[in-house]
Amino acid sequence: MRPTDFTAAGEAPPTKPVHPRDAATLLLWRESGGHLEVLMGVRSVKHRFMPSRLVFPGGRVDLEDRTTPVLSDLHPPTRRALEHRAPSRLARAIAVAAARELMEETGLLLGRMENGRLHADLAPMRYLCRAVTPAMSPVRFNARFLMAPAETVSGELAGSGELEHLEYHRVDSTPAHDMAPITAKVLGEFRDLMALPEAERETRPLVWYQGRDTRRLERAQAGG
Repeated sequence: MRPTDFTAAGEAPPTKPVHPRDAATLLLWRESGGHLEVLMGVRSVKHRFMPSRLVFPGGRVDLEDRTTPVLSDLHPPTRRALEHRAPSRLARAIAVAAARELMEETGLLLGRMENGRLHADLAPMRYLCRAVTPAMSPVRFNARFLMAPAETVSGELAGSGELEHLEYHRVDSTPAHDMAPITAKVLGEFRDLMALPEAERETRPLVWYQGRDTRRLERAQAGG
């Protein structure tokens, strides 16, 4: 594994595998000029994990995400997909974390603020795939990738410093910034999924990536 795939250059690998932490990522998408676009930003060079890489908004699941009130429940196929590898409470927390990270990193709300706390709108989210960072990476995540249409969010796009150069990128073109191999793989999964008729998107086998690019199919299907 190249150190710069996931962590800062020169960081030594651990002496034994690190347990992956649960994480959530959200692909906020829109159609513009007949092209699909997704919101992405560049991680600060100061970050330990994927510094200076073009990524989707996301981050680890916090303990508070398990108890945060929500405005709506998960779409049933999305809930079943998340629960395939997580207990129901964690599955919900993963979706909450995706909305929270979107707000913290981009200023956009998938839900609304009440008493200074985001109450996430989970219903628009759809499941895409998951990926587990390589076993000998110093920082590891079991990341679930969710997606939602841009018209379901509110607010003004404004970075917090965690992500720089926030903008929508066409999925059929090569971005100007460096992208980790796994991010490119997930972007390809999104492109392939959106090419399917909508009725077929929720019946495909669940996809997960082990390490940088080993693609596997889960036994379950998103719709069943």
